[in-house]
Amino acid sequence: VQLQASGGGLVQTGGSLRLSCAASGSIFSINSMGWYRQAPGKQRELVAAITSGGSTNYADSVKGRFTISRDNARNTVYLQMNSLNPEDTAVYYCSADTITIEDETTVARYWGQGTLVTVSS
Repeated sequence: VQLQASGGGLVQTGGSLRLSCAASGSIFSINSMGWYRQAPGKQRELVAAITSGGSTNYADSVKGRFTISRDNARNTVYLQMNSLNPEDTAVYYCSADTITIEDETTVARYWGQGTLVTVSS
């Protein structure tokens, strides 16, 4: 299973970006999908997650500014980020809790390669 993330870049304070992450490979089904971020010198933290049924949860720091969504048919998760500020600067990683065709009894978390978001002041 491979996750390909895209959409990062440089944006000014108050700007917006949309991240995308597409999963591919021997996928039987995907449960939760999510976005995490890791700023320099800090631990990786959950930004937002969404279940296959569409239930979402967000970090308090992004509530009201970020929106997570997914397209189950395309095995793709999105993160719309609005009102960005310098504290949002980080490498953003997508995740997918996946059941593979080879082993339908196990859920494993797969990670994307990370995409850098830089917000200038």
